[in-house]
Amino acid sequence: MIVPLMEAVADTCGGKAGTLGVLLRAGLPVPDGFVVPFAAYRARPLHATVVDALGRALDDLGDPPVAVRSSAADEDTGQASAAGQHESFLAVHGVSEVADAVRACWASLSSPRAIAYRAASGHAYNDLAMAVIVQRHLDAEVSGVMFTPAGPNNATEIEASWGLGPSIVGGTVTPDAYRVAQDGTVTRTIADKRTRLDRRGTRLVMSDVPTRTRDRPAIDDATATRLAELGREIAAVLGGPQDIEWAIVDGRTWILQARPITAAPPPRPSPSDASDIPAATLTGTPGSHGRVTGTARIVRGPGDFARVHPGDILVCPFTDPAWTPLPRIAAGVVTETGGVLSHAAIVAREHAIPAVLGIPNATIRLHDDTLITIDGTTGTVTATNA
Repeated sequence: MIVPLMEAVADTCGGKAGTLGVLLRAGLPVPDGFVVPFAAYRARPLHATVVDALGRALDDLGDPPVAVRSSAADEDTGQASAAGQHESFLAVHGVSEVADAVRACWASLSSPRAIAYRAASGHAYNDLAMAVIVQRHLDAEVSGVMFTPAGPNNATEIEASWGLGPSIVGGTVTPDAYRVAQDGTVTRTIADKRTRLDRRGTRLVMSDVPTRTRDRPAIDDATATRLAELGREIAAVLGGPQDIEWAIVDGRTWILQARPITAAPPPRPSPSDASDIPAATLTGTPGSHGRVTGTARIVRGPGDFARVHPGDILVCPFTDPAWTPLPRIAAGVVTETGGVLSHAAIVAREHAIPAVLGIPNATIRLHDDTLITIDGTTGTVTATNA
């Protein structure tokens, strides 16, 4: 009851695994692995025969540290991404830990955040099931996300930072942003990348980036161009614009995930636009279209969730996937870190609420219970009583 990733198809292994299978069969650089298919989930609990099969499959890979990731029937579709709603685990080692991670992925299908996401999406979910991907863990020097062009005149949007990808998709770091136009022109905005996530044995460790490296470009223009070319190839294979997670290890680029783009981000404002912004306005990255005025609600963790009321504007360091129920009642989102391709921004766009990302010290510069106006198209936040 184990399927080689090369043979995975969406009907039995979920959209995420099925897409990786398509890319592997097309000869694209995807880390090798295997899938625990829907059939095992439907026959749960995890039987000893499946655990034995997991052990044999891990031995075939050489028993390395692995990534264990969800691949649900309702995940990574063109209608709903379920970005960050189900569990994923990195640096997992040994059959016992992998079996525990599989069980946790299964359980996350029924987690409060996954249920809230499905309820808010407005889509019918007729056959909920969870497959699980097990792949070689990659100790990435640089990771990122890429949105391929939605049309012939659009650019490839890339975000990149040091270390493993969860820092970027989880929004805990503000990444560098690259825009690769159709003519190959690269424009970039280099961020102050203060933290990175790396593997230390079987643990993931968040550490400070040395000061001299924080504002150094995570990738050069040539790498951005190669990523854009790879993105176009992936979009051609999959038949439409894609949201792609990638990693670079020892100079080689790997594709970790690809899914349809459910909602395109706003374009980044040009430098000339900044001259029109009032001095009292805070500026960040445009994350999700729209303009709204509401009460600022400073939220630093789950202990503050009960303070959020319908129509409030969520102001937080970053948003964790566990915060998914909040966008159902919040009128908008402001974060201190994160990029336009992070899970928080994707979920905000799917909920059609404005979001402004990467405003340093927003939870200090904005005050609880004050009225603010955010514009997710221009990336601006203004205190209306200033």
